[in-house]
This record gives sequence, structure tokens and C-alpha cells, in this order.
Amino acid sequence: MSAVEPEHNAWIRRFHQAPEARTRVLCLPHAGGSASSFYSLSAALSPAVEVCAVQYPGRGERINEDPVNSLEALADHVVDALAPLPGRRLVLFGHSMGAAVAFEVARRLEARGDTPAALFVSSRRAPSRPRAERFHLLSDIELLKEVRRLNGTDSGVLADDSVLSLFLPAIRSDFTASETYSCRPDSALTCPVSAFFGDQDRDLTYDDLEAWQDHTTGDFDLTVFPGGHFYLGDQVAAVAQAVLTRIQPDGR
Repeated sequence: MSAVEPEHNAWIRRFHQAPEARTRVLCLPHAGGSASSFYSLSAALSPAVEVCAVQYPGRGERINEDPVNSLEALADHVVDALAPLPGRRLVLFGHSMGAAVAFEVARRLEARGDTPAALFVSSRRAPSRPRAERFHLLSDIELLKEVRRLNGTDSGVLADDSVLSLFLPAIRSDFTASETYSCRPDSALTCPVSAFFGDQDRDLTYDDLEAWQDHTTGDFDLTVFPGGHFYLGDQVAAVAQAVLTRIQPDGR
């Protein structure tokens, strides 16, 4: 199969060029999020590494595509999208729902002998601690209240009724995928796992994140940053440094 650059891949976005980088960091967004949520992190990490971000269907330039309401199916699509990309050492970084998608992507890659160099899981409890929430079953009004509380979706989208009517199916689909996902408690990777979260996150505990160590036979570490569920917005420089320090001493 010939290599296909991210610009020609519906699932993958690249915001900054990094032609000399040996490592690709693939970022997977939260429920209701899009690839653009990682623009600032891409700017902070490039050109030391190439940063790509997944664009789920049902938003952005893919607004007219049907969203995917299964986390396992999302992972399958991402693995397929990675296949034609030019070969580089792969690191996965997932935030909230994206952390669970990244974990499933890593499991699939390991199963075929392509173990990622590292997995970063941000603002997501370990798979062995399943979610009790069922926000995807709420009415549109109640679901939007929850989205606004989490404060992770573009306020411009939430304020524009015409845009919101197009985007709401994707939001509900993402919550469905996130809240119905489950895996065996003993499912484990061999790659190192680093867990990040904010010290003001009302929906997670330290133990929720620490439980990720049960899902790898490799190294594990946990870092707490100032902020809430979406701490990344204010901690881009610190997160970028934490990622670079872990993936390779020279950041390449």
C-alpha cells in the first residue's frame, strides 16, 4: 500500500509540518470534540514530533457524515486510517472519551504486532472502572445542559441553534459510544501508559486514573495538572513538556 499523507485522509488532520520528526503523536478528542481541540498542543509539540488528530464524522468538514455510536467501531476506523500513513514511531494521546478510543486502538495495533511506543490517557477513568452515567438517554435539553457543564464544546456551536441542530446527533452519538463502552477488566497493553488529569475535575478521582496501571504490563505514571476536566486548555506548555519527556529524551 502506498503512503497517504494526513491531508488526504478523512479521519486524520495535521496542523503543523514536522518533516524531520521520527515520532507521530496521534490525538483523539473528547465526546463532542473535534480534531481542532488539539491545535494548540500540536503547535507546542511541533516540529519535535509530528502531531496528527482524529476527526470523527458528524462534525467540522465531516458534518454531513453519520456519526459513529460505538467506541469499538471508532477504534476500528482509526486503525484503518492509520494504515496508509507514512511509517513513523506512533504515540497515542486521548482525552476523555478519546482516551478510551486510544486504548482500543492500541489493543488492536498490539494484536497485529504494531505496538505503540506509548499511550497517554487524559481525563478518563480506567476501563476497569466503567461509567455509571447515561447522559446519552437524556432529552436534547438535558443533554445540552451536561455538555455546557463540562465546557468542552465550542461555545459558538452551543449558541447557534442552526449549527447546534446539525451537531447534536454527533454529541449524542459520542456520549452513547463513551457510556456504553466496556472491556474485560484484565485487558492490558505492553506499552507504557501515562495518565493525566486536572486536580479540579469533579467527575474523576485519583484512584480512577491510577487504575490505568492495571491495563499495562509496561511502565505507568500519573500526573496531576491544575484545572478541571479540560485542564489542557490552560496547561498546553506543561502537557507538551510532559509528553516530550516521556516519549524520548531528545523529543524526536
